[in-house]
Amino acid sequence: MARATRAPKCSVTVRAPARLPESRLMNAQARLAAASLVLTLFGAACSPGADKAAEPASASALAASRDVHAFRIGALEAVALRDGVISLPNTEADSPWSDTAAATTLLTASGLPGDVISLSVQPLLVRDGDRLVLIDTGAGGRMGTQNQLVTSLRAAGADPTRVTDVLISHAHGDHVGGLVGADGSLTFPGAVVHISAPEWDYMKAGAAQAGEAALLAAVTPRVRPFAAGAQVTPSIKSVALDGHTPGHTGYEVVSGTDRLLYIGDAMHSSVISVQRPEWVNGWDTDSAAGIATRQGMLERGASQSLRIYAPHFPFPGLGRFQRRDDGFVWVPETAAQP
Repeated sequence: MARATRAPKCSVTVRAPARLPESRLMNAQARLAAASLVLTLFGAACSPGADKAAEPASASALAASRDVHAFRIGALEAVALRDGVISLPNTEADSPWSDTAAATTLLTASGLPGDVISLSVQPLLVRDGDRLVLIDTGAGGRMGTQNQLVTSLRAAGADPTRVTDVLISHAHGDHVGGLVGADGSLTFPGAVVHISAPEWDYMKAGAAQAGEAALLAAVTPRVRPFAAGAQVTPSIKSVALDGHTPGHTGYEVVSGTDRLLYIGDAMHSSVISVQRPEWVNGWDTDSAAGIATRQGMLERGASQSLRIYAPHFPFPGLGRFQRRDDGFVWVPETAAQP
C-alpha cells in the first residue's frame, strides 16, 4: 500500500480455563499449544544472567494474546505478529479500486461492511536455523495504525535486539515504518536489512518526498540489497512479484516438502484482490504487471494448494486460494482473529 505515503531449569505451569463451553475450550487449548510452540523456539534461555527484556513470555500471557499466531512451516517455526489495521472509507477518494459500488457488493456478499476497506498489518517472524528473521516491519504507527509490532514480538518471547535479519517486501510506509522508533533509532539494531536492489533505488529516490529522509539515513548502514530470485537466508528465497512497486518482492519459505509464500502487497483485500484480480489497483505503479502477478499467483496457488501468507488479509493472514465457479476465493487456515 502506498503512503497517503541454565538456575537450572525454567518451568511454566499452564492451566486451561475452567467451565468453558466445548468450542471455547478447544480454542483455548489451541492457543496454549501455540504458546508452547513459541516459548520453545523464540524464548531466550533461562539463566541467572539473562536480560529481563529477553525472557520468554509466560505461556498463559501468550495464550491470552490476540496479537500472535504461531504455526509451522515444515520443521521451521513461524509467528504472525499483529501490528494494527488500516481502515479506509470505500470511496473514490480513498479506495484503490475505482468501482466502489461493485466493491461494496463484493464485500457485503462476503459478510463484511461495504463502506470500509479494512487491511490488517501483520509482519511475519521465522526462526531459520540460528537466524531470527522478520519479514516486513509494519507501519510504526503511521497511517492510523496501532504500532503493535514490538508488543507483539515481546508477546512471542522475542526481543527486537535479537532479530538478525529483516526482509523488506517493498518500501511503502506500512512495511518499512517499523524500522525505526519514535526517536528515530533503529528498532532492530542488530539486524541486516535485505531489500531488492530495484526497490532500494526506489526507496532512496522517494524517501525525501515521502518525509522519510531520517528513516533512510538511519537504516542505510544496515541495508544489503539483493538481486531478484536471491536466496536471502538458508530457507527463504526472494520471489519477484511485479507491479506494485519497481522491486516489489515476495518471499518463499521452504522446509522439506513444505513451503509458504509471503505475498507482500501483491494483494491487499482477501475479497476484492482474490475475486477480482483483473481490477486495476490504483496503488500499483504498473497496473498491467500487477494484474498479471495476481492472476498468476491465484492459478499457481490453487493448482499447487500453495500455502499463502498475506500481510494485509484478516489476521493472521494464513491460508490458501481455491477455485470456485469461474474464479477464486480465499480460504483462511484459521478463523479470522479480531
